[in-house]
Amino acid sequence: MNMQTANVMAPPPPRTLEDMKLSTVMMRDIVLKTMFRKNVDMVSDLSKAICLPIPVTQELVDMAREQRLLEATGTLNANNGNEMGYQLTEQGKARALDALSQSEYFGAMPVPLDVYREQVKRQSVRNMQITRDQLTGAMGHLVLPDMLLDQLGPAVSAGRSILMYGPPGNGKSSISNGIRDALGDNVFVPRAIEYAGQVITVYDPIVHAAVPMEEDDPTSLRRATKFDMRYVKCERPTVITGGELSLDMLDLVYNPTARTYQAPLQLKSTGGIFIVDDLGRQAEPPQSLVNRWIVPLEESKDILALQSGEKFEVPFDTLVIFSTNFHPNEIFDQAALRRIFFKIKIDGPNQENFLKIFAMVAKKRKMPLDEATLVHLLKVKYPEIDNIYANYQPIFLIDQMISICDFEGIPYQMSPDLIDRAWANMFVKDEHIVK
Repeated sequence: MNMQTANVMAPPPPRTLEDMKLSTVMMRDIVLKTMFRKNVDMVSDLSKAICLPIPVTQELVDMAREQRLLEATGTLNANNGNEMGYQLTEQGKARALDALSQSEYFGAMPVPLDVYREQVKRQSVRNMQITRDQLTGAMGHLVLPDMLLDQLGPAVSAGRSILMYGPPGNGKSSISNGIRDALGDNVFVPRAIEYAGQVITVYDPIVHAAVPMEEDDPTSLRRATKFDMRYVKCERPTVITGGELSLDMLDLVYNPTARTYQAPLQLKSTGGIFIVDDLGRQAEPPQSLVNRWIVPLEESKDILALQSGEKFEVPFDTLVIFSTNFHPNEIFDQAALRRIFFKIKIDGPNQENFLKIFAMVAKKRKMPLDEATLVHLLKVKYPEIDNIYANYQPIFLIDQMISICDFEGIPYQMSPDLIDRAWANMFVKDEHIVK
């Protein structure tokens, strides 16, 4: 996606208090709490702390002054373009403490949920058009059959749900990561959103990779704001969960001390990818997990609940990738399977692709190839397991041989004997099977 498109998606900065669509009391209280907690006394610093343009910040300061919650200190700061300083009055301090007792939240002004919905539409994962070249480029380190890319391409471009299934060790997780890399462009993630006077934090540095921003001239009072600074410009997010995923991780997280909420994983992944790896290994049955996603997947909206029990809708704009080693019919009923748009089987490589992977790994690990060893592997070892190849096996076998060479103190090499020793570690024999 080119930069022009990325700029069109940017949320416009608010120009006036009316543009904010938040209650004036909430905004005023966040200003007082921020000044109290961060000890800022100038409009330019306050504007950075609450992530609003200077004129809008000045409007809030003027409103608080009229209510005798703030007062000018009467000193101009020569280092900051002769800017006037402000401080909380006694009444302002009392109001700040009262507001903090109701909610500890201060700093970036939240984005109202309805305003955020518009931004989600502008940068929807469903607007993505991924080309074959982009997908091939992102999967370049994997040896995949062409037919697989034929299936993956339309699935990713549709921005709908994908189920990848097949035997373990064939790169379902690597393919998921490749899809993430193919997305390639940026989205705007709100630091926090507001619904019914409640603040829900969304931006999470663990999930979101912020894009470095150019610094504006700090001495300029008229900092040019290119987009609404209540958002952080990030790479499209990817949330990866595995066996630890539980249904309560998909609910709002309430912090009783701060009296604020944290967005659940699927809301943090808006505009990006949510990968449920190893489906079937969670404590919850796979059917329950998929049932939780049915409405969001079909209607592009999710339903969350506040502590009060009040339920409300949030956008659901995420490419969900389920990945499992089980056959879908073993873990889902037909109704659930119908709702997953694309079902893609990830099989092991054929012999030709297996050899390509083997040669690629050997080159990377600086292990010289040996024809007699490869013949022994293909003609003697693989027939023992019905010639079933898996993508993980070349790395496993070569790394095992490297470990043996290191231990024996010999140069890296492969031989039928070394392959036999490596092979013995790849499979555990069950001595108790009575045939």
